[in-house]
Amino acid sequence: MKKIIVASLLVMGMVSTPVFAENYVLDIKGAHAFIQFKIKHLGYSWLLGRFNKFDGSFSYDEKNPAAAKIVVNIDPSSIDSNHAERDKHLRGEDFLNVKKYPEARFVSTSFEEKGNGKVVLRGDLTLHGITKPIVIDVEHIGHGKDPWGGYRRGFAGKTTLALKDFGINYDLGPASREVEMFLSIEGIRQ
Repeated sequence: MKKIIVASLLVMGMVSTPVFAENYVLDIKGAHAFIQFKIKHLGYSWLLGRFNKFDGSFSYDEKNPAAAKIVVNIDPSSIDSNHAERDKHLRGEDFLNVKKYPEARFVSTSFEEKGNGKVVLRGDLTLHGITKPIVIDVEHIGHGKDPWGGYRRGFAGKTTLALKDFGINYDLGPASREVEMFLSIEGIRQ
């Protein structure tokens, strides 16, 4: 009887052992991760830019992709539109107000694979002191060993944000009320 109980406990232990997700840190040191944006300038042209300072991490389990988690912290004062005076204005009270809101943050709430590398990523974005749920359309780019003995996994995503949803009400005209965000992340497995 004791042998049956011990064997049962061993089997239960093997079955209940959790499968651990792989943990990754964004490769910002090697500049293999980007957060970029574009917005229409008065409806006449596109203004392009990026955030130069951010960090983050994600976990991913190929056997349970729905359990994936991602956190990205962005320094809004690192906004770079390739024009110093405009960037100063974007950092000010009319737009990002970086003195009052020195950090933006995205925390995922769900990760839904749709097939063919397509994913719907949902999460909460905190920007300009306001937290709102957003949806990011994601593509799983690939994964594998790198030339330096590590292992990497990469994703790209797009979303559109309404500035007023985050309390940014500066009027640049009706064509400039939404900003398109493009994210390209490459993580290094830890």
